[in-house]
Amino acid sequence: EVQLVESGGGLVQAGGSLRLSCAVSGSTFADGAIAWFRQAPGKEREGVSCISTDDGPTYYADSVKGRFTASNDNAKNTVYLRMNSLKPEDTAVYYCAGEWGPCRDDWYDDYEYEYWGQGARVTISS
Repeated sequence: EVQLVESGGGLVQAGGSLRLSCAVSGSTFADGAIAWFRQAPGKEREGVSCISTDDGPTYYADSVKGRFTASNDNAKNTVYLRMNSLKPEDTAVYYCAGEWGPCRDDWYDDYEYEYWGQGARVTISS
């Protein structure tokens, strides 16, 4: 059974950085897609990024492009989301989600993903 576990959330000031990790167990997941979603209080869940673990396409939401970078370490079976220049509006619970195959063009649709982590809370103070 594939399991995803996020870590690395926390509280930082605006302008700061955090790195989230999504550790995959139960499979090598060498031919898959790991997406990051976030959900802020009172808002719908939104797609942040999707990275294909086999060097396929990587996507970012416009709101994070140039500030967030997704990467993967297949040897560690872990995907990372480096978040720089954080803003208060980035405050949310961040989830990683996985599916087999590369990131789709509609990667931001959460129904595409079979596996989900438990979430990591990120709070940005102004």
